[in-house]
Amino acid sequence: MSATASRRPVVLVLGPAREAISGVSTHLNLLFGSTLPRAFELVHFQVGREGRREGRAARALRLAASPLALAAAILRSGAGVVHLNTSLDPRAYWRDLAYLAVAKLCGARVVYQVHGGDLPEDFFRSRAPRALLRAALRWPDVVVVLARCELDAYQRFVPGQKVVLLPNGIDCAPYPAARPPAAPGAPLNLVFMGRLVAAKGPYESLEAMRLLRARGVAARLVIAGSGPDEAGLRSRARELGLDAEVSFAGAAHGARKVELLSRADAMLLPTYHAEGLPYALLEAMAAGAVPVLTRIGALPDVVAEGVHGLFVPPRDPEALAAAIAALDADRGALARMAAACRARVAADYSIQRVAADFAALYASLPHVRNRRLDRRSAQRA
Repeated sequence: MSATASRRPVVLVLGPAREAISGVSTHLNLLFGSTLPRAFELVHFQVGREGRREGRAARALRLAASPLALAAAILRSGAGVVHLNTSLDPRAYWRDLAYLAVAKLCGARVVYQVHGGDLPEDFFRSRAPRALLRAALRWPDVVVVLARCELDAYQRFVPGQKVVLLPNGIDCAPYPAARPPAAPGAPLNLVFMGRLVAAKGPYESLEAMRLLRARGVAARLVIAGSGPDEAGLRSRARELGLDAEVSFAGAAHGARKVELLSRADAMLLPTYHAEGLPYALLEAMAAGAVPVLTRIGALPDVVAEGVHGLFVPPRDPEALAAAIAALDADRGALARMAAACRARVAADYSIQRVAADFAALYASLPHVRNRRLDRRSAQRA
Protein backbone atom coordinates (compact mmCIF):
# COMPACT_ATOMS: atom_id res chain seq x y z
CA MET A 1 0.00 0.00 0.00
CA SER A 2 1.31 3.47 -0.87
CA ALA A 3 2.03 6.21 1.67
CA THR A 4 -0.82 8.28 0.24
CA ALA A 5 -3.31 5.47 0.67
CA SER A 6 -2.50 5.15 4.38
CA ARG A 7 -2.48 8.89 4.99
CA ARG A 8 -4.65 10.24 7.79
CA PRO A 9 -7.68 12.21 6.57
CA VAL A 10 -6.80 15.91 6.35
CA VAL A 11 -8.81 18.52 8.27
CA LEU A 12 -8.13 22.17 7.50
CA VAL A 13 -8.77 24.11 10.74
CA LEU A 14 -9.61 27.79 10.25
CA GLY A 15 -9.00 30.26 13.04
CA PRO A 16 -6.78 33.10 14.27
CA ALA A 17 -3.04 32.88 14.79
CA ARG A 18 -2.28 30.19 17.34
CA GLU A 19 -0.02 32.58 19.28
CA ALA A 20 -2.79 35.20 19.52
CA ILE A 21 -4.56 35.83 22.84
CA SER A 22 -8.15 34.73 22.32
CA GLY A 23 -10.53 31.95 23.26
CA VAL A 24 -10.51 30.55 19.72
CA SER A 25 -6.70 30.49 19.67
CA THR A 26 -6.82 28.54 22.93
CA HIS A 27 -9.31 26.17 21.32
CA LEU A 28 -7.03 25.60 18.32
CA ASN A 29 -3.97 24.96 20.47
CA LEU A 30 -5.85 22.45 22.60
CA LEU A 31 -7.06 20.57 19.51
CA PHE A 32 -3.58 20.48 17.97
CA GLY A 33 -2.05 19.39 21.28
CA SER A 34 -4.64 16.66 21.95
CA THR A 35 -4.86 13.08 20.70
CA LEU A 36 -6.98 14.22 17.73
CA PRO A 37 -3.98 14.51 15.33
CA ARG A 38 -3.31 10.78 15.81
CA ALA A 39 -6.40 10.03 13.72
CA PHE A 40 -6.61 13.16 11.57
CA GLU A 41 -3.96 15.38 10.04
CA LEU A 42 -4.83 18.87 11.27
CA VAL A 43 -3.63 21.77 9.12
CA HIS A 44 -4.00 25.34 10.40
CA PHE A 45 -5.25 28.06 8.06
CA GLN A 46 -5.08 31.51 9.65
CA VAL A 47 -8.03 33.87 9.36
CA GLY A 48 -8.86 37.08 11.16
CA ARG A 49 -6.67 39.92 12.34
CA GLU A 50 -5.67 38.51 15.75
CA GLY A 51 -1.92 38.05 15.82
CA ARG A 52 -1.31 40.28 12.80
CA ARG A 53 0.21 43.74 12.51
CA GLU A 54 -1.07 45.32 9.33
CA GLY A 55 -2.36 48.62 8.01
CA ARG A 56 -5.63 49.20 6.23
CA ALA A 57 -4.25 48.55 2.75
CA ALA A 58 -2.59 45.29 3.80
CA ARG A 59 -5.75 44.18 5.58
CA ALA A 60 -7.92 44.92 2.53
CA LEU A 61 -5.52 42.97 0.31
CA ARG A 62 -5.51 40.02 2.73
CA LEU A 63 -9.31 39.94 2.91
CA ALA A 64 -9.56 39.97 -0.88
CA ALA A 65 -6.95 37.26 -1.40
CA SER A 66 -7.71 35.02 1.57
CA PRO A 67 -10.66 33.08 0.03
CA LEU A 68 -8.46 32.21 -2.96
CA ALA A 69 -5.69 31.20 -0.57
CA LEU A 70 -8.16 28.92 1.20
CA ALA A 71 -9.13 27.25 -2.09
CA ALA A 72 -5.44 26.69 -2.84
CA ALA A 73 -4.87 25.26 0.65
CA ILE A 74 -7.78 22.82 0.27
CA LEU A 75 -6.52 21.61 -3.10
CA ARG A 76 -2.87 21.45 -1.99
CA SER A 77 -3.55 19.53 1.23
CA GLY A 78 -6.31 17.34 -0.12
CA ALA A 79 -8.48 18.34 2.83
CA GLY A 80 -11.76 16.46 2.98
CA VAL A 81 -13.01 18.55 5.92
CA VAL A 82 -12.83 22.26 6.66
CA HIS A 83 -13.37 23.11 10.34
CA LEU A 84 -14.44 26.75 10.40
CA ASN A 85 -14.25 28.44 13.82
CA THR A 86 -16.42 31.53 13.86
CA SER A 87 -18.85 33.56 15.97
CA LEU A 88 -22.17 35.16 15.19
CA ASP A 89 -21.06 38.78 15.19
CA PRO A 90 -21.11 41.03 12.09
CA ARG A 91 -17.37 41.12 11.39
CA ALA A 92 -16.82 37.36 11.72
CA TYR A 93 -20.07 36.39 9.95
CA TRP A 94 -19.47 38.31 6.72
CA ARG A 95 -15.79 37.39 6.60
CA ASP A 96 -16.43 33.69 7.19
CA LEU A 97 -19.34 33.53 4.76
CA ALA A 98 -16.77 33.72 1.94
CA TYR A 99 -14.69 30.91 3.48
CA LEU A 100 -17.80 28.76 3.86
CA ALA A 101 -18.73 29.25 0.20
CA VAL A 102 -15.19 28.49 -1.00
CA ALA A 103 -14.97 25.32 1.08
CA LYS A 104 -18.25 24.00 -0.32
CA LEU A 105 -17.30 24.91 -3.88
CA CYS A 106 -14.05 22.98 -3.45
CA GLY A 107 -16.01 19.88 -2.42
CA ALA A 108 -14.94 19.84 1.23
CA ARG A 109 -17.23 18.93 4.10
CA VAL A 110 -17.68 21.85 6.50
CA VAL A 111 -17.80 21.80 10.30
CA TYR A 112 -19.11 25.24 11.27
CA GLN A 113 -18.28 25.83 14.93
CA VAL A 114 -19.84 28.87 16.59
CA HIS A 115 -17.93 30.40 19.52
CA GLY A 116 -20.51 32.73 21.02
CA GLY A 117 -22.03 35.89 19.59
CA ASP A 118 -25.74 36.54 19.06
CA LEU A 119 -28.32 33.83 18.82
CA PRO A 120 -29.50 33.50 15.21
CA GLU A 121 -32.97 34.96 15.88
CA ASP A 122 -31.33 38.11 17.25
CA PHE A 123 -28.60 38.60 14.67
CA PHE A 124 -30.66 40.32 11.98
CA ARG A 125 -33.81 42.30 12.62
CA SER A 126 -35.21 42.55 9.09
CA ARG A 127 -36.65 39.61 7.17
CA ALA A 128 -34.37 39.56 4.12
CA PRO A 129 -31.02 39.28 5.96
CA ARG A 130 -32.55 36.67 8.28
CA ALA A 131 -33.42 34.59 5.22
CA LEU A 132 -29.81 34.94 4.04
CA LEU A 133 -28.52 33.79 7.41
CA ARG A 134 -30.89 30.83 7.41
CA ALA A 135 -29.75 29.85 3.92
CA ALA A 136 -26.07 30.22 4.87
CA LEU A 137 -26.51 28.05 7.96
CA ARG A 138 -27.82 25.26 5.74
CA TRP A 139 -24.53 25.13 3.79
CA PRO A 140 -22.33 23.47 6.43
CA ASP A 141 -22.51 19.72 6.89
CA VAL A 142 -22.81 20.25 10.63
CA VAL A 143 -23.09 23.24 12.97
CA VAL A 144 -21.29 22.89 16.32
CA VAL A 145 -22.37 24.99 19.32
CA LEU A 146 -21.10 25.29 22.89
CA ALA A 147 -24.30 25.85 24.91
CA ARG A 148 -27.70 24.22 25.28
CA CYS A 149 -29.44 27.54 24.71
CA GLU A 150 -27.55 27.79 21.39
CA LEU A 151 -28.49 24.22 20.44
CA ASP A 152 -32.19 25.01 20.95
CA ALA A 153 -31.92 28.33 19.11
CA TYR A 154 -30.13 26.93 16.05
CA GLN A 155 -32.46 23.94 15.80
CA ARG A 156 -35.45 26.31 15.81
CA PHE A 157 -33.85 28.67 13.31
CA VAL A 158 -32.59 26.04 10.85
CA PRO A 159 -34.88 23.01 11.20
CA GLY A 160 -33.44 19.94 9.55
CA GLN A 161 -29.83 21.11 9.83
CA LYS A 162 -27.51 18.89 11.86
CA VAL A 163 -26.64 20.88 15.00
CA VAL A 164 -24.36 19.31 17.60
CA LEU A 165 -23.62 20.43 21.17
CA LEU A 166 -19.90 19.99 21.78
CA PRO A 167 -18.68 22.04 24.76
CA ASN A 168 -15.10 23.18 25.24
CA GLY A 169 -12.63 21.22 27.33
CA ILE A 170 -9.24 21.83 28.93
CA ASP A 171 -6.10 20.00 29.98
CA CYS A 172 -6.66 19.42 33.70
CA ALA A 173 -3.17 18.04 34.36
CA PRO A 174 -1.50 21.34 35.40
CA TYR A 175 -4.02 22.00 38.17
CA PRO A 176 -3.60 20.49 41.65
CA ALA A 177 -6.07 17.77 42.60
CA ALA A 178 -6.70 19.43 45.97
CA ARG A 179 -5.42 22.14 48.27
CA PRO A 180 -5.99 23.18 51.90
CA PRO A 181 -9.31 25.01 52.42
CA ALA A 182 -9.30 28.75 52.99
CA ALA A 183 -8.63 29.40 56.68
CA PRO A 184 -11.52 30.96 58.64
CA GLY A 185 -10.96 34.69 59.04
CA ALA A 186 -8.32 34.93 56.31
CA PRO A 187 -9.10 37.37 53.47
CA LEU A 188 -10.93 35.71 50.60
CA ASN A 189 -8.73 35.52 47.50
CA LEU A 190 -10.66 36.45 44.34
CA VAL A 191 -9.63 36.50 40.70
CA PHE A 192 -11.09 38.10 37.59
CA MET A 193 -9.50 36.63 34.47
CA GLY A 194 -10.28 37.49 30.87
CA ARG A 195 -10.31 40.24 28.29
CA LEU A 196 -10.68 43.59 30.00
CA VAL A 197 -13.82 44.97 28.39
CA ALA A 198 -16.81 46.46 30.20
CA ALA A 199 -19.24 43.72 29.08
CA LYS A 200 -17.23 41.08 30.99
CA GLY A 201 -18.17 42.78 34.27
CA PRO A 202 -14.85 44.09 35.65
CA TYR A 203 -16.32 47.44 36.69
CA GLU A 204 -19.07 45.66 38.61
CA SER A 205 -16.33 43.60 40.27
CA LEU A 206 -14.62 46.78 41.47
CA GLU A 207 -17.90 48.16 42.80
CA ALA A 208 -18.49 44.89 44.64
CA MET A 209 -15.07 45.21 46.27
CA ARG A 210 -15.98 48.69 47.47
CA LEU A 211 -19.21 47.34 48.98
CA LEU A 212 -17.41 44.45 50.66
CA ARG A 213 -14.93 46.82 52.28
CA ALA A 214 -17.78 48.97 53.57
CA ARG A 215 -19.36 45.86 55.14
CA GLY A 216 -16.13 44.76 56.77
CA VAL A 217 -15.61 41.68 54.56
CA ALA A 218 -11.91 41.08 53.98
CA ALA A 219 -11.21 40.15 50.35
CA ARG A 220 -8.43 40.61 47.81
CA LEU A 221 -9.04 40.73 44.06
CA VAL A 222 -6.49 40.04 41.32
CA ILE A 223 -7.52 41.27 37.86
CA ALA A 224 -5.64 39.25 35.24
CA GLY A 225 -5.92 40.12 31.57
CA SER A 226 -5.51 42.91 29.08
CA GLY A 227 -7.84 44.86 26.85
CA PRO A 228 -9.19 48.28 25.93
CA ASP A 229 -10.60 48.97 29.41
CA GLU A 230 -7.43 48.25 31.35
CA ALA A 231 -6.49 51.93 31.87
CA GLY A 232 -10.07 52.80 32.83
CA LEU A 233 -10.20 49.99 35.37
CA ARG A 234 -6.93 51.02 36.96
CA SER A 235 -8.21 54.58 37.19
CA ARG A 236 -11.52 53.47 38.69
CA ALA A 237 -9.78 51.29 41.29
CA ARG A 238 -7.73 54.34 42.37
CA GLU A 239 -10.88 56.50 42.53
CA LEU A 240 -12.51 53.94 44.82
CA GLY A 241 -9.43 53.78 47.04
CA LEU A 242 -8.96 50.06 46.41
CA ASP A 243 -5.17 50.04 46.14
CA ALA A 244 -4.88 47.64 49.09
CA GLU A 245 -7.67 45.32 47.91
CA VAL A 246 -7.19 45.17 44.12
CA SER A 247 -4.11 44.36 42.05
CA PHE A 248 -3.58 44.05 38.30
CA ALA A 249 -1.55 41.09 37.04
CA GLY A 250 -1.65 41.75 33.30
CA ALA A 251 -2.17 38.97 30.78
CA ALA A 252 -1.44 35.58 32.35
CA HIS A 253 -0.42 32.45 30.46
CA GLY A 254 0.93 28.99 31.19
CA ALA A 255 2.38 28.47 34.64
CA ARG A 256 1.55 32.04 35.69
CA LYS A 257 -2.13 31.48 34.91
CA VAL A 258 -2.15 28.19 36.82
CA GLU A 259 -0.52 29.90 39.78
CA LEU A 260 -3.05 32.75 39.90
CA LEU A 261 -6.05 30.44 39.63
CA SER A 262 -4.67 27.93 42.12
CA ARG A 263 -4.30 30.69 44.75
CA ALA A 264 -7.88 31.94 44.25
CA ASP A 265 -10.77 30.88 46.45
CA ALA A 266 -13.35 32.23 43.99
CA MET A 267 -13.52 33.53 40.44
CA LEU A 268 -15.65 36.52 39.45
CA LEU A 269 -17.38 36.27 36.07
CA PRO A 270 -20.29 38.77 36.20
CA THR A 271 -20.39 38.95 32.41
CA TYR A 272 -23.14 40.29 30.18
CA HIS A 273 -21.08 39.70 27.04
CA ALA A 274 -22.37 37.27 24.36
CA GLU A 275 -20.36 34.37 25.79
CA GLY A 276 -19.98 30.87 24.46
CA LEU A 277 -18.09 28.81 27.04
CA PRO A 278 -15.09 30.76 28.40
CA TYR A 279 -11.95 28.71 28.92
CA ALA A 280 -11.18 30.86 31.96
CA LEU A 281 -14.24 29.42 33.71
CA LEU A 282 -13.19 25.81 33.12
CA GLU A 283 -9.60 26.56 34.14
CA ALA A 284 -10.71 28.29 37.33
CA MET A 285 -12.98 25.40 38.27
CA ALA A 286 -10.20 22.89 37.56
CA ALA A 287 -8.08 24.87 40.04
CA GLY A 288 -10.84 24.80 42.65
CA ALA A 289 -11.79 28.49 42.35
CA VAL A 290 -15.54 28.71 42.92
CA PRO A 291 -17.26 30.84 40.26
CA VAL A 292 -19.61 33.73 40.99
CA LEU A 293 -21.20 34.33 37.63
CA THR A 294 -24.20 35.25 35.49
CA ARG A 295 -26.59 33.03 33.55
CA ILE A 296 -25.10 33.78 30.13
CA GLY A 297 -24.41 31.38 27.24
CA ALA A 298 -23.14 27.99 28.38
CA LEU A 299 -22.37 29.08 31.95
CA PRO A 300 -25.56 27.50 33.42
CA ASP A 301 -24.70 24.25 31.57
CA VAL A 302 -21.49 23.94 33.56
CA VAL A 303 -22.38 25.36 36.97
CA ALA A 304 -25.21 24.23 39.24
CA GLU A 305 -26.36 26.85 41.76
CA GLY A 306 -24.98 26.11 45.21
CA VAL A 307 -23.13 23.00 43.99
CA HIS A 308 -20.31 24.51 41.92
CA GLY A 309 -20.87 28.24 42.41
CA LEU A 310 -23.31 31.11 42.81
CA PHE A 311 -25.27 33.01 40.15
CA VAL A 312 -25.92 36.74 40.21
CA PRO A 313 -27.90 39.04 37.89
CA PRO A 314 -25.91 41.03 35.29
CA ARG A 315 -24.86 44.60 36.10
CA ASP A 316 -25.62 44.14 39.81
CA PRO A 317 -22.65 44.91 42.10
CA GLU A 318 -24.86 44.59 45.19
CA ALA A 319 -25.78 40.99 44.33
CA LEU A 320 -22.16 40.23 43.44
CA ALA A 321 -20.96 41.55 46.80
CA ALA A 322 -23.65 39.58 48.64
CA ALA A 323 -22.62 36.34 46.91
CA ILE A 324 -18.95 36.88 47.78
CA ALA A 325 -19.89 37.67 51.40
CA ALA A 326 -21.90 34.42 51.55
CA LEU A 327 -18.85 32.42 50.44
CA ASP A 328 -16.70 34.24 52.99
CA ALA A 329 -19.16 33.45 55.78
CA ASP A 330 -19.38 29.71 55.03
CA ARG A 331 -15.89 28.38 54.34
CA GLY A 332 -17.14 24.81 54.62
CA ALA A 333 -19.55 25.32 51.72
CA LEU A 334 -16.74 27.05 49.81
CA ALA A 335 -14.51 23.97 50.24
CA ARG A 336 -17.29 21.60 49.14
CA MET A 337 -18.00 23.66 46.02
CA ALA A 338 -14.28 23.82 45.19
CA ALA A 339 -14.09 20.01 45.27
CA ALA A 340 -17.27 19.75 43.17
CA CYS A 341 -15.78 22.16 40.61
CA ARG A 342 -12.68 20.01 40.15
CA ALA A 343 -14.75 16.86 39.78
CA ARG A 344 -17.14 18.51 37.30
CA VAL A 345 -14.42 19.67 34.93
CA ALA A 346 -12.41 16.44 35.13
CA ALA A 347 -15.50 14.34 34.36
CA ASP A 348 -17.15 16.38 31.60
CA TYR A 349 -14.87 19.13 30.28
CA SER A 350 -11.50 17.49 29.64
CA ILE A 351 -9.56 17.87 26.40
CA GLN A 352 -9.62 14.08 26.10
CA ARG A 353 -13.41 14.21 25.79
CA VAL A 354 -13.23 17.05 23.24
CA ALA A 355 -10.70 15.15 21.11
CA ALA A 356 -12.85 12.01 21.16
CA ASP A 357 -15.97 13.99 20.26
CA PHE A 358 -14.33 15.75 17.31
CA ALA A 359 -12.75 12.51 16.10
CA ALA A 360 -16.21 10.92 16.05
CA LEU A 361 -17.71 13.98 14.36
CA TYR A 362 -15.07 14.14 11.63
CA ALA A 363 -15.37 10.38 11.06
CA SER A 364 -19.13 10.70 10.60
CA LEU A 365 -18.60 12.94 7.53
CA PRO A 366 -17.94 11.41 4.12
CA HIS A 367 -14.36 12.34 3.21
CA VAL A 368 -14.93 12.70 -0.53
CA ARG A 369 -11.50 14.07 -1.38
CA ASN A 370 -9.56 11.51 0.64
CA ARG A 371 -11.55 8.62 -0.79
CA ARG A 372 -10.65 9.76 -4.30
CA LEU A 373 -6.98 9.96 -3.34
CA ASP A 374 -7.15 6.48 -1.83
CA ARG A 375 -8.78 5.01 -4.94
CA ARG A 376 -6.20 6.59 -7.24
CA SER A 377 -3.35 5.38 -5.04
CA ALA A 378 -4.79 1.86 -4.92
CA GLN A 379 -5.00 1.81 -8.73
CA ARG A 380 -1.33 2.85 -9.02
CA ALA A 381 -0.13 0.37 -6.36
